[in-house]
Amino acid sequence: MSILVQTIKSISTVPKVALAVLIPVFIIGIFIVGFGQGHIFSIIYGESSFIDQFVHELTHDMRHAAGFPCH
Repeated sequence: MSILVQTIKSISTVPKVALAVLIPVFIIGIFIVGFGQGHIFSIIYGESSFIDQFVHELTHDMRHAAGFPCH
């Protein structure tokens, strides 16, 4: 009686479509967290978004944890 041993080799790679979507999302996210002072919402709210700084207030602690100075 012989025993048959089968080995399966699988290589998993990240699909290029996923990279094409995630890289711009990552870059925009870094901009919003690190440098956004109302620029994103200024498209909708105008000058009041620079005064209220909604994104800045939402990401304030994350900025300091990531090493971005904000004040």
